[in-house]
Amino acid sequence: MDASVIVAGAGPTGLMLAGELRLAGVDVIVLDRLTERTGESRGLGFTTRTMEVFDQRGLLHRFGDMGTSNAGHFGGLPVDFGVLDSIHEAAKTVPQSDTETMLESWVRELGADVRRGHELVSLRDHGDHVEVEVRGPDGEETRLTAPFLVGCDGGRSTVRKAAGFDFPGTAATLEMYLADIKGVDLKPRLIGETFPGGMVMCGPLGNRGVTRIIVCERGTRPRRRTEPPSYPEVAAAWQRITGIDISHAEHEWVSAFGDATRLVTEYRRGRVLLAGDAAHIHLPAGGQGMNTGIQDAVNLGWKLAAVVRGTAPEALVDTYHAERYPVGERLMTNTKAQGLLFLTGEEMQPLRDVLAELIRYEEVSRHLAGMVSGLEIRYDVGPGPHPLLGLRMPHLELVGERRKTSSTELLKPARGVLLDLEDNAVLRERAAGWSDRVDIVTAEPHDVRPGTPLADTAAVLVRPDGHVAWAAPGSHHDLPMALERWFGPSRIQQS
Repeated sequence: MDASVIVAGAGPTGLMLAGELRLAGVDVIVLDRLTERTGESRGLGFTTRTMEVFDQRGLLHRFGDMGTSNAGHFGGLPVDFGVLDSIHEAAKTVPQSDTETMLESWVRELGADVRRGHELVSLRDHGDHVEVEVRGPDGEETRLTAPFLVGCDGGRSTVRKAAGFDFPGTAATLEMYLADIKGVDLKPRLIGETFPGGMVMCGPLGNRGVTRIIVCERGTRPRRRTEPPSYPEVAAAWQRITGIDISHAEHEWVSAFGDATRLVTEYRRGRVLLAGDAAHIHLPAGGQGMNTGIQDAVNLGWKLAAVVRGTAPEALVDTYHAERYPVGERLMTNTKAQGLLFLTGEEMQPLRDVLAELIRYEEVSRHLAGMVSGLEIRYDVGPGPHPLLGLRMPHLELVGERRKTSSTELLKPARGVLLDLEDNAVLRERAAGWSDRVDIVTAEPHDVRPGTPLADTAAVLVRPDGHVAWAAPGSHHDLPMALERWFGPSRIQQS
């Protein structure tokens, strides 16, 4: 085999997956048809959940100062994301180009083999491995083999098409323009601000003097484009809707997109898996697309690594579809709902008014904010009444035998963590057979508020992706059963 895993696509999803694999000691080749990064801003910023994910890998500091905020929206209606339980706010203005630069630097430091200018053109699943045909920058074609191939190659995914994944959904019904422009003074317009002719929004991209604009002219039909629209097209649409001339502005980047909504029926076919936009496309409402792809990668990486290293059975990889497909379905539903709210005309105003009233209730705001941010995600990790089961482990300050630490810091190596909060020697002994894959940590929680899920918790088993797989008291499965389910047989059994 040329690698344990081949990843097609060096965008945020593919690079995050490569980093997760390298943290687990797995060799990975990342293929991308582009010889260099585009530098386009594309997806902006991170949801609260992605901020947590980057924090648990020690990556946040690499971005420098980020503008964060609890202000959000659902379909253009303001929602206070401060009602969520997280130490992080969402980052609003980090361009995707900066995210890709950071992630590529990180994965190269970890030893990932990133091959730019190498395009995957075909694949064949042999049952026990995958063979791919790759065209290099000189046009020469070579073959690579690996036990697994992951398509992170976007909405027009070659991997998805070549492997025969079904991709049902709805085609685009409209076309929207997006542009990053300079040299024009525009007042910020929130998403959802409508005009008789359509919807526009705009806002500054950090402190670079660049303004992001989005234009949706009512009645426009989607076109099959082979290249981006021209800036004069965008400026003309803006003027027709708002009456304001921005044709004199300097444009950095122009693009068009639609409201097509599609989700693969399975995230895995044999030895081929999909993540990010290769698995799901949708209206970019709430900035969820790139963030969901990054979280796909974090869910999948440690599972693939355990299987290719032989410490866990292949069935562990099947939990990727079981856990992330419902997330994809939820994503399709909420982005379509948001599109109806901010892209339709006056006939939708009564519904907007009613929803705006409901959002004033904290429970409704918490529900909508949790949906868009990803904080509502709970995986099925087994029965039990403990409120944290399946959720991501909240940030918890800890006092250990030697130093202060936190639940977030303990996850940086991307290993499992058994957190013993009551100095239980019997518990630690029962987990000893998994200490090659799970860090067993004894510590006291610092300042746990009464009535919170951790207030009466004696121990927690946390997966490498940060989700709670077992907790005491409250899990109906015993600890060894949970350890074997998520981390494979103990080394004592294996020996």
